[in-house]
Amino acid sequence: MLNDNIQVPATVSISPGRVSGNVYAPASKSSMQRACAAALISKSISRIYNPGISNDDMASLHVIRLLGAKVSRQDNGSLLVDSSEAQAAKDLQINFGESGLGIRMFTPIAALNKFPVKITGEGSLLCRPMYFFDEVLPQLNVQVKSSQGRLPIEISGGLVPKDITIDGSLSSQFLTGLLFAYAAADAQDVTITVNNLNSRPYIDLTLKVLQDFGLRVPVNNDYKSFHFTSSQCAPPGEVHYTVEGDWSGAAFLLVAGAVAGNITVKGLDTFSAQADKKILEALMDAGCSMSVRENEIEISAAAGLKAFQINATDCPDLFPPLVALASFCTGKSVIEGVHRLAHKESDRAKTLMEEFSKLGVNISLQDNLMIVEGLQQVRSAQVHSHNDHRIAMACAVAALRAGGDVIIEQADAVKKSYPAFYRDLEMLRVK
Repeated sequence: MLNDNIQVPATVSISPGRVSGNVYAPASKSSMQRACAAALISKSISRIYNPGISNDDMASLHVIRLLGAKVSRQDNGSLLVDSSEAQAAKDLQINFGESGLGIRMFTPIAALNKFPVKITGEGSLLCRPMYFFDEVLPQLNVQVKSSQGRLPIEISGGLVPKDITIDGSLSSQFLTGLLFAYAAADAQDVTITVNNLNSRPYIDLTLKVLQDFGLRVPVNNDYKSFHFTSSQCAPPGEVHYTVEGDWSGAAFLLVAGAVAGNITVKGLDTFSAQADKKILEALMDAGCSMSVRENEIEISAAAGLKAFQINATDCPDLFPPLVALASFCTGKSVIEGVHRLAHKESDRAKTLMEEFSKLGVNISLQDNLMIVEGLQQVRSAQVHSHNDHRIAMACAVAALRAGGDVIIEQADAVKKSYPAFYRDLEMLRVK
């Protein structure tokens, strides 16, 4: 419905060269998908502006329709979501595509339905661990049947909020799903206790979206527990929500400007709760020329970028653009948080090492650290995305300072989060 038919070829060739011009950051799928969930559970009318068009965004819209919401596109490009009479069908089957956030967030929401729900996905999502649901949902009155902690999953029974303790080390997205489900169930005087929570900024984003939609927001006790009080929320009424610009997608644009030109990226909120705005720290430490203004960032290549160190534990999606940046920084850059990379669209530590070695970049691992040795120029080569959208974009950015064309196979993986990526590069004069 929303996808504007952006065609992305399976193989893309990127020629080296400088970038210049202005570009808008894509819509954040982290913000968009949470807005879809909030609009569904609000049981009211919601208007979503700047909606995303990625495959993950489309998957979330598909899911809220299956769960009973009515979704329509308005003349101004916004979405109208009516969940005032939302009711899921009996014997529901939901396919989340390849959206990890989608399946982890919407499964607890779908579990509120007393009728059986079968949940599955596609691609790498079929191999990603979901044992969290086997361990936690039965404690909340939900019957669960999975394939040894993998998809497909069958749930039934109707989720009942209770005091519970969970492990947050694998992904904060499981906690996000529980927070939405508890809010939807009007939970009162119950607490979710969390051990070893990773990616705390994403929980900040979840809490902000709940607040923006007028939903019940738990008390955050230093990310160790989240308590839903008995105080009543005001009815949300009609909600107007604008999806934020995406820092994770914009990170590739910012790195492109830092290594190969002078560009302005618009539509980014520096006060956002998105964890990936931490890319600014790496760019500043690397010594690029950057001007941060309200709603836009101007960035250009410096005479010589220098190696940097950064802890990306709470923002593992930054590893690919950070590696692209580090590839042109003199010395050895160190990125911490490798343990967060195993269960992405690919095993990203292994994939980054494999594909960037084809470009002549030496990457090594030491325990939880990734060490990248910078070059002045990478090789012309043929690389493969491994169907990982962020690997494809990282290779494209690195190609801007290659000795010749870089050919990216399975380049259409970018449709998962940023369908217009190559089109935006062309706007910045990339061939």
